[in-house]
Amino acid sequence: MSKAVLQKLKAKFGDAILETHSDLEIERRLVTAQSWKSICQYLRDESTLDFDMFVDLCGVDYPARLPRMEVVLHLYSTTRRHRVRLKTRVGDEDMEEANLDSVTSVWVGADWFEREVYDLSGVTFRGHPDLRRILMYPEFQGHPLLKDYPAQKTQPLVEYRTEAEAGVPLEKQAPFRADEGMSFGRFDWLHRNDEENPTDEPLGVVHSMKPSPEAGYRNGADAGANHTPPEPHQPKQGPKQDPSQEKVS
Repeated sequence: MSKAVLQKLKAKFGDAILETHSDLEIERRLVTAQSWKSICQYLRDESTLDFDMFVDLCGVDYPARLPRMEVVLHLYSTTRRHRVRLKTRVGDEDMEEANLDSVTSVWVGADWFEREVYDLSGVTFRGHPDLRRILMYPEFQGHPLLKDYPAQKTQPLVEYRTEAEAGVPLEKQAPFRADEGMSFGRFDWLHRNDEENPTDEPLGVVHSMKPSPEAGYRNGADAGANHTPPEPHQPKQGPKQDPSQEKVS
């Protein structure tokens, strides 16, 4: 059935279908941003396809590629029992013109998903009935799932107190250690093509993931060196009953 989906899309939209690929029995289609909504409408309304179930929508950032942002849509047909993954690409290196038609009029379930992609990845969905942040607060600046968003950046709604104001040492912790989380946020995307950094090697990323014993955990060959295994679980038992007290039926 997946080949039939491809054939119908090719016949209907021609050059608007840029790439096709099959992976784990799920067909993938890369389409032009201009044809995004019309293809979605066709996938739902064509009776032999009948993609009546919206499953998921997300954004994937590729800073070194143009267009930069890939929007990925997953669909399922509850009557035909087949799936399709639809993709398109928008946005330049600064995420300008990262605009795409909303498909909330096709599948109402896309509403909050499009808001999430707008909030975290910076894609504007034209025609969305209520396009505003959904996970971050309204005052938040930027889009945290863009790979050039700084990993250590914080945006508190209330300014942190100084130690003088608090009257005690605060000893605030950074959001991540040097070897933890969001490694892409420590990549110098702005200077990736400079002579001083001619490769795609992230700047300042710790490659040896061997934390010190003070970190509270170990890995690799040291994993079990100073580790005491927990006591095996023993099911709780009630108090033993005196046989002489047992009732005789």
